[in-house]
Amino acid sequence: MNKWLISLSIAAALANPAVQAAGDAAAGQEKSAVCAGCHNADGNSVNPLWPKIAGQHPGYIVQQLQDFKSGARQDPVMAPMAMPLSDEDMVNLAAYFSAQEQTHGEAAADRVERGEKLYRGGNLATGVSACAACHAPNGVGNPAANFPALAGQHATYIEKALKDFRAGTRNNDNAQMMQNVAARMTDAEIAAVAQYIQGLR
Repeated sequence: MNKWLISLSIAAALANPAVQAAGDAAAGQEKSAVCAGCHNADGNSVNPLWPKIAGQHPGYIVQQLQDFKSGARQDPVMAPMAMPLSDEDMVNLAAYFSAQEQTHGEAAADRVERGEKLYRGGNLATGVSACAACHAPNGVGNPAANFPALAGQHATYIEKALKDFRAGTRNNDNAQMMQNVAARMTDAEIAAVAQYIQGLR
């Protein structure tokens, strides 16, 4: 009976982003040593292929870790990292990294104008939705809907994510929303909006 109640409590916490923020950040920091190899100790990765997770919504961090562990999101590096994590570990790691301050990026000046138009208004001619509709005009995301914060994220990582959604090799998005958006985007549009997001603050 006690195990059932503990499992129910953890499941309730995972379903509620506000509760996830109340995870044990100190315990998360202790557990984060292995994460630091790629994401850096404060969650601001140096390699632009690896995402910055500093300041990301705790609910989103937990969901991605769960998906890596279950195989719902495929990644040969992250899957073995997530496998040994318990639900409690995930909540604690999310509490730690979400409390860190993200470093700012700079956008390539020649792509900002096109990237901003796509981010804020989409492309009506091809049916590309505006990124701002889900991720907010300032890129802070929507924690209640579990839409991640994007502002300041590495452009290289954003490009890879969008191309993975477009190819269907990443398909853990809610109702295929990102797959449907990315499917309508050209390489040039992806590159432009990724640069705009990198410089967004």
